[in-house]
Amino acid sequence: MRFWGLASACVAALAGSTAAAGTTTYHDPETGFVFAEYAIQYKIGHTLVFRIAVPTGVQSLTAYDAVLQVVAPVDAGWVGFAWGGRMIGDPLAVGWSSGNSVVLSSRRASDHTNMPATWTGAQYTLLKTGTHVNYTHWQYTAKCTGCTYYTNSVGSKNWIYSTGTNHLAFAYSSSRPAQPSSSGSTIQIHDVTNNWDHDFSVGQNANFADLVTRNS
Repeated sequence: MRFWGLASACVAALAGSTAAAGTTTYHDPETGFVFAEYAIQYKIGHTLVFRIAVPTGVQSLTAYDAVLQVVAPVDAGWVGFAWGGRMIGDPLAVGWSSGNSVVLSSRRASDHTNMPATWTGAQYTLLKTGTHVNYTHWQYTAKCTGCTYYTNSVGSKNWIYSTGTNHLAFAYSSSRPAQPSSSGSTIQIHDVTNNWDHDFSVGQNANFADLVTRNS
């Protein structure tokens, strides 16, 4: 039996290079968002990029919408993102390319044995600007509602801090989904997982709502 919570490739060798990179501010010329960006290796010399944009002035310990942007190489079968840094009980964003489009699936896992199931507790809205596929990479930009304040698998409330550091995680697989055009497709177990601390304070956007509307 293979377990979803275990990576089949060793990521310990990457830890030194990824931990030192830190979160940086990225001013996206395409969408206008200011993102908190973290680039992390999934294998030596190859990186995934995760960017978070949040609205300014969010009241502490309350729900808010956030924008997630992921950049992955074309050889990525699928890439998963865990908002709370864990596979089980946290909102997951699982994305992949399908022809000239990007498919994004909201999922959550209840254990380490089974594939994460589709989940309606978090809703992703792909933004047309900032979502595309080219010869080297695919990228999506999506607003998430339900990702920053949620009930986890043991019934506890979880918050993602809009102005602080949050523990996040990714999963990478080189295997394509069984039905790439469907957001509910079966996916194979990941090849690599890793996690990091992401500073959301450098991704503040005073005009967040306007930018979402402009890029929709």
